[in-house]
Amino acid sequence: MDLDDLVEHWTLLKDEQGLVSGKRGATRLGFAVLLKFYTQYGRFPWGRFELPGEAVEFVARQVQVPASELDAYERSGRTVEYHRADPWAPGLS
Repeated sequence: MDLDDLVEHWTLLKDEQGLVSGKRGATRLGFAVLLKFYTQYGRFPWGRFELPGEAVEFVARQVQVPASELDAYERSGRTVEYHRADPWAPGLS
């Protein structure tokens, strides 16, 4: 994935930054990655294997959370279900 692809598809826009700002650590990074994946593909990723490492690193730098923190983000359970249904994230529910 080249820099142009990263910038075009994985840059958090101003309103997206606002959605992410109230979250911390792995939750902040996980939500941001879900948000950008959803806006690009119109669905949520089936698993970590669908998330390009370069994209995770790119988003991680934007939200100031180490990319390795994504491993701590639960892909099932209440938090991720809440993120998928977040009323402040139009199009994600």
